[in-house]
This record gives sequence, C-alpha cells and structure tokens, in this order.
Amino acid sequence: MAIDDAAALTAILLADTSSAPSVDLAKVIEETGRPPLASAVRGFIGGIGTSALRFPALLAEPETTKDGESGDDMPELFCPGPLRDDPALGKEVNDRLVAWAEEVGIYPGRLDRLRSCDFGRLIMLTHPATDDPDRLLAAAKCVVAEWAADDYYVDEVDLGADPRVVGSRLALLHAVVDPAPLLEPYSSQLDEFREVEPIAKAFRSAMRHLVRYTSTAQLARFQHQMSILFVAWNQEADWNANRRTPPVWEYLVQRHLNSYLPPMILVDVLAGYELSSTEFYDPRVRRAFTMAGAANVLLNDLYSADFESENDYNLPRVIAAEEGCSHKEALKRTVEIHNELMRTFVAEAAALSAVGTPTLRRFFADTWAWLGGSREWHATTARYRNEATTEGKQQ
Repeated sequence: MAIDDAAALTAILLADTSSAPSVDLAKVIEETGRPPLASAVRGFIGGIGTSALRFPALLAEPETTKDGESGDDMPELFCPGPLRDDPALGKEVNDRLVAWAEEVGIYPGRLDRLRSCDFGRLIMLTHPATDDPDRLLAAAKCVVAEWAADDYYVDEVDLGADPRVVGSRLALLHAVVDPAPLLEPYSSQLDEFREVEPIAKAFRSAMRHLVRYTSTAQLARFQHQMSILFVAWNQEADWNANRRTPPVWEYLVQRHLNSYLPPMILVDVLAGYELSSTEFYDPRVRRAFTMAGAANVLLNDLYSADFESENDYNLPRVIAAEEGCSHKEALKRTVEIHNELMRTFVAEAAALSAVGTPTLRRFFADTWAWLGGSREWHATTARYRNEATTEGKQQ
C-alpha cells in the first residue's frame, strides 16, 4: 500500500473506527509492551509524504567522499507538504506579530529582518485547522518569544548572549513562564523585571494572549515543555563556555530537549479541542510526539547548516567532527536520521491511533500537518537565505 501525500495519511489517522471494538490503550501497552499493529504499519510507510525538496546546503557541486564515491546521492526527505497555504492570512498574522514585537521591545532595529523571517506564515502553515488570525497570533507570539530568548540569551553574542550567565537569565525567565509567587516587597521587584526586560515582557504578553484559548492542563503542558527547553539551553551554554563539541549521541539528547515541541504542543489549542492528559502523557504517545518534534528540529539543522557561525552547533557539524567525514556526508547522515525518526513516528502514531480515541487520532493528524507546514516554511523563509543572515545566525 503506497501513500503519496499528507492528506492521505491524515485520512488514515482520522478514519472512522467507531465500529471497531473498544480497546483500552493502557491495557494493550501493558500486556504487549508496545502498541499493536506497529509491524503492519511499517509495511506501508515507505511512500508516505516523501518530499523531493532539496536544501540550499545540498545544491553545491557534487563532491567525492572519502571512499571515492560520488556524494550527490542525497536521500529525499521523508516529510509531508503543507495542508493549507493562505498567503493573505499569513501576512495578516505576520504584520500583527511585528507590531507586537515593536511594542514589547524585542529585536529593536531588526524588525525588517524579523518581518522577512515570516513567522506569521509559519504559524498559518502549521495550524491549518483554524483561520482565526487572533488565535494564530497567540501561537506566533509564543514562537517569537522563544526565538528571541534563544537569540539574546544563548546564541548571538552581538545581542548580548553570554554562556556564563545563561543559567541565571533562564531562571528569571522561568519565573515569568511559571510565575513565582513572591511576597512583598520582592513581588514588586519581580514585576518590574517582567516589564523592563524585553524577553520577559514578550513572554508575559504572549502567555496572557495564549491563556484566552487554553485550558489549565494545556497551559501546564506548555509551561512544562518550556522548562525542558530551558534545561537544553543551559546544556548548550555549557558546550560554549567549555568550548566542547559534544558527541553525536549527546547532541541528539539535546535536540530531544531542544526540539519543536513548545510550538507543536499547541496544535489542539489552536484547533479548538483538547487531548486528555491521560492520553497526552501516556508514555507511548509522548514517545511518538517527542520523536516528531526531534525530527522536525533536525530539519532546521539541515536548512541552517550553511548559514550558522563556526561557534554554533548542528547535527551535520557534530557528525563531521566525530566521524571525520565531509560536510556533504554529514548532511546525508542527518537526512537519514531525520527520516528514521519520521518513519518511526508514523508507524507508532498510526498504531496508537488504531487503539486510541478519536481525539488522539485528530491530535496525531494535526501533528502531521504541523510537520508539513514547518517543512514548507523552512523551504521558503528568508531566514535561511544569505540576505537574511548577515546580522546573525539562524536558530
């Protein structure tokens, strides 16, 4: 069975299984150690959503590998395309987003660059279940607040990033994401920090917007995922402070923590429903979802690989350092790792969908849509072109 596009997979995940006997997901996993049907699903995933997309980094002249073979046999991405592309809606969200960034004080003097990155388009592409610009803007604000924290605190020295103080800065930022209940006079001092520090102000504003649409559990999920992201940024700061290139396995652990889950975790929020905490935090569901987030952030590594500074980390660079291979060989291996993660995600998501609730099937379908929208944004944003990268690195 061959499946050619994301829409077909979405149909599978949303297929009506109401006539099938009710299955207790937790019981099945407990008795078998894995979701049922996984091996059967693996039999047909080979054609799902495979993309012929080529990266800017892969357009260079073919080179010869250390084994004397041609290095131009780059595998195709195993990834869907977008389910919806509405340029007018994306522009509306992006215009509102840039105005908000100016209001809270992030990226001063760089708003044109921010506009060219087109994060409004990213959110429009990744959340096809809604065309409400205000709902999309809530997610876009969170994304840009996250990106700004990464730029200002972790990555870009020109913006004040300093590995020696990353931990302190992120601890204070966490007191905004998950508000610290201080008593007077200390609570007033924390409030002043939240309004004076641009990144803190951006997070506070973004989350005030987000809570219009989240349940208590959905907001807690987001806060938890941000805590995980802050841990990952501290790990990266450690590498920078000690001038240490991590081994591949450690880098992949960092990308498990520093993945695209913070924005992806809002797929049901923006679509106007809620996946129950029982299913969301089921270990097998969590495994599949985090695998999708890790795969998608490796897509970012591929697109940004040729535009990052020598002090930045990405999987191709870490692979090349560890294995002593060429840049193109490292890119190829990165694509292979991405594809392996994606194929495993599809297999496990489809198996879990067969025994889970209709809401879980919809959640996985929306996750698949998010991945396709993100791929399209990475392929088209000015963030990964030379004219948009002269002022600093990419994510």
